[in-house]
Amino acid sequence: RGSITVLMGPNGAGKSTLLKLMGFLEPPTAGKMIFGDTEVLDGKLPPLDVRRSVTMVFQTPIFFRGSVEQNVAYGLKLRGGMDVKARVQEMLEALNLSRLARVRVGLLSAGEAQRVAMARALIFEPKVLLLDEPTANLDPQNVALVEDLITKVVSEHQTTIVLVTQNVFQAKRLADKVAFMLDGELIEVGPPESIFDLAEDHRTRAFVRGEMIY
Repeated sequence: RGSITVLMGPNGAGKSTLLKLMGFLEPPTAGKMIFGDTEVLDGKLPPLDVRRSVTMVFQTPIFFRGSVEQNVAYGLKLRGGMDVKARVQEMLEALNLSRLARVRVGLLSAGEAQRVAMARALIFEPKVLLLDEPTANLDPQNVALVEDLITKVVSEHQTTIVLVTQNVFQAKRLADKVAFMLDGELIEVGPPESIFDLAEDHRTRAFVRGEMIY
């Protein structure tokens, strides 16, 4: 709990597929998955409460038609059982999105859209947040805003975060642990200083130096 694991590797390594498995969006074809005390076998879905404890934000978020506040509120309305309006207002304020509450999502900039996607995921207060290159298309200012939000979520809510990125500098800034993936396998996992400065596997060393040819 309360840690950030950064998942790195070349395109096609299987990073996004792994996130989808972890988010219970795709069933594994073999083996088992373990989440806390729950084991998931034979491609079956875990209980609903387990699935609801994990949320995912994609590199390019997809929204429903309507306003920012309508999109952020939608999933919460389906679950019911709380003051949706107050919770949405609180979340929009936390992400500095209050002024955009009534704006239609189609009019948002890339940075604004990514923060709305984060708000939509965080409003459930998930135990695990999966992020698939959430800053890949953003300018430096919005990258900083999203990174600050990630660290704040971890420190305040003890959320576990798995972040896919190709940005070595971002990994060094955020990661408690870095995992290097290649051809569908985790090649090496360790703290940032171990992976970037003292990697044991020659493929990891080549990747972090930008020398590997795929």
